[in-house]
Amino acid sequence: MTIKTISTNRSHGGVQGVYRHASRETGTEMTFSVYLPPEAEQGSKLPVVWYLSGLTCTHANVTEKGEFRRTCAELGLIFVAPDTSPRGEDVAGDPAGAYDFGIGAGFYVDATQDPFARNYRMWSYITDELPAVVAANFPADLGRQSIFGHSMGGHGALTVALRHPARYRAATAFAPIVAPSQVPWGIKALGGYLGDDKRRWRIHDAVALIEDGARFRDFLVDYGDADPFLTEQLRPELLAQACSTAGIPLTLRRQPGYDHSYYFISTFMDDHLRWHAARLKGG
Repeated sequence: MTIKTISTNRSHGGVQGVYRHASRETGTEMTFSVYLPPEAEQGSKLPVVWYLSGLTCTHANVTEKGEFRRTCAELGLIFVAPDTSPRGEDVAGDPAGAYDFGIGAGFYVDATQDPFARNYRMWSYITDELPAVVAANFPADLGRQSIFGHSMGGHGALTVALRHPARYRAATAFAPIVAPSQVPWGIKALGGYLGDDKRRWRIHDAVALIEDGARFRDFLVDYGDADPFLTEQLRPELLAQACSTAGIPLTLRRQPGYDHSYYFISTFMDDHLRWHAARLKGG
């Protein structure tokens, strides 16, 4: 549970920190960021919001461009941003050097295929190891936690929530990959990490999980209608259909003129954090 502090900065009365630790799951050092709102200095445990980033990102993208600290300071939320994959000289990447597989593209699964099985255990890292590290080192109330993310991270957030509905009080997403088994990014990643048996992919596919009986209290999903990945990779209509059939309340918002970037994410970050805070109230 030992962590190394990389940096801390005062922000909106709280503290933005970046930390590193040796991960038993990935077999590498992992870096993550934590924002502690001003209330953390009073010693009370506070609710935790987990943010999972998208392809090519590290913890730094949302930390530097997400514009979440003012709202987290106001609402008393701890904001945790992990990395998206293991990193290091000995960590396998995409042999072709593509951005959508390997380093920076862990897809929040535990790989079973060589050479990725040794290090790519992002599911267990996100759902088991890192929460324990955060609870041991920060005033985090894991009885009040929620999760959201962007693109590949939106995929991760939805699947984590659907598989652990009692653990997370809220789940939202920006431009998520809702049905990775049906789109090129997901087919490449799930096949490469988990093998050719598509039955194994279903537990890492939000639409498939819902079709197979998984449920969550409600979802908020935003996407931009100028997103270049919307038609081929994101397919929000598939989530809408699955939620409608299953009776899961879904607030699906089409944002005119917005793309896939952090200009889009930062614009609606406040909305998402307030959605989370409303569901994280109480003991």
